[in-house]
Amino acid sequence: MKAVFLAWQDPTTRIWYPVGRLTFEGSSYEFVYTHGAIDAQKQSNFRPLDSFPDFYSVYSSESLFPLFSNRVLPPARPDYGQFAEWLNVPLDRDDPIALLARSGGRRATDTLEVLPCPEPDHEGMYRIHFFAHGLRYLPDCAVERVDQLKPGQQLLMSHDFQNPHDPHALMLRTHDDFPRDRFIVGYCPRYLLEDAFRLLQSCSPQVTVERVNPAPAPLQFRLLCNMTACWPEGFRPFSTGPYVPLVAIASV
Repeated sequence: MKAVFLAWQDPTTRIWYPVGRLTFEGSSYEFVYTHGAIDAQKQSNFRPLDSFPDFYSVYSSESLFPLFSNRVLPPARPDYGQFAEWLNVPLDRDDPIALLARSGGRRATDTLEVLPCPEPDHEGMYRIHFFAHGLRYLPDCAVERVDQLKPGQQLLMSHDFQNPHDPHALMLRTHDDFPRDRFIVGYCPRYLLEDAFRLLQSCSPQVTVERVNPAPAPLQFRLLCNMTACWPEGFRPFSTGPYVPLVAIASV
């Protein structure tokens, strides 16, 4: 089964809430709301989306729901090749869930984002790709250092516990490839923080550079990272509070 989560951002407070889960298992797609939708409703007046008007229903379809398909760049588009290259996915890979998970499905016209849900790889390891966040807040010299990174280079994660916006933030920095080479090159996405701290109790997650997309690629697609770690026995990513479905998903 493949799964991604849908997150919604309060346009006033800028707080993100995981509000739904989309799954696909070979023949049909299913969408349900999660407990994060109730949190968002109570705290930020979130309302059910037009495409999914009831918090407690299971929505099924043989084709990808328009809310999500409209966030996948069609292969017929002339810029699809460049976009697939930024995401580092094969041009012939017709997998909308994978494209949504890698790209985030962000659109300038709304406040929704798609979050990936990791599964064990063929070696039983935790592995997830993500684009480094926060580059637009870094000085020019840091962005220039990002452009010099090479695939396979290791990045170090540091707990930025004095961060005024998020005391759980994990910043990414260079790995002392030469003297005084200690540049902050971005942040782990917030949706990964809980997993990262849980995994640290069993092993040490490793972050490496997957790909660097120089300008004119937007900063949100500049630095693609790959995080790997052990998969502890009984570990389930995104399995707490706001990520738990409000109703059982038929394909689970």
